[in-house]
Amino acid sequence: MLLRQERAGNRDKKWGLSMIKVHVILKKEDIDEQEMSSGKIAVVFDVLLATSTITAALQFGAKEVIPVLNGEDARRFGAGLSNQEHVLVGEYEGKTIEGFLDPNPLALKEQINGKTVILSTTNGTVAINKSRKAKHVYACSLLNGEAVAEHVLKTRQEETIVVVCSGSSGQFCLEDFFGAGYFLDCLSKNHSLDLTDSAKAALLFFRSYQDHAITTLTDTRVGQMLERVGYSEEIDFVSQCGIFPVVPVLQGNSLKKEMTKTW
Repeated sequence: MLLRQERAGNRDKKWGLSMIKVHVILKKEDIDEQEMSSGKIAVVFDVLLATSTITAALQFGAKEVIPVLNGEDARRFGAGLSNQEHVLVGEYEGKTIEGFLDPNPLALKEQINGKTVILSTTNGTVAINKSRKAKHVYACSLLNGEAVAEHVLKTRQEETIVVVCSGSSGQFCLEDFFGAGYFLDCLSKNHSLDLTDSAKAALLFFRSYQDHAITTLTDTRVGQMLERVGYSEEIDFVSQCGIFPVVPVLQGNSLKKEMTKTW
């Protein structure tokens, strides 16, 4: 499949058509904020669970999601809002922050309609904030990878796409790599891609295991940790590819919802 892509890319070059340049960053610590500021598009993944929670929250009716670096920042953002207007949601190193709701997408469903969700997580919200100098920043997951890919293809010009795998406390995470590969697979169905080696590896990995999404997620280190604390249903839920049309776009300090028109 990749060989066919390369041939298609050579054909596009011959006829003067532009290919989309795509790079995959393997963990948030590798984000070069100066490089991001040079007109890049950032697509951030934290499949277990931050970007899946963001996607689900907006799909379930949240007004917006404000991704913050830590619990202190979350409280600061919430200080100017009434309790009826917002909810504090967050974890640090896998433990729910005291006084916050657990960032569990299914458990939040009945508590966020019409509200501002202020979200603090160890990895995903940090990765989003480290990517904010990009021209456009999207939160992406398996749930909405197709919708984000469609939106990016319709709105981009000549920008390079940087897919950010958040990782976990400085470590590479297989579930984010799988999500990155899914996003690239969606992009490749409608456009030729100029992939770095990390991007090619993500695409190959997804195509090798796309029929085993749940097993792939549960076999990861974070997946096993979540299973031990009773999150099997949540893993099953977030392993569903392309079920939501929502596109979370960073606007100022908050992620707001755009919907793809063809859904």
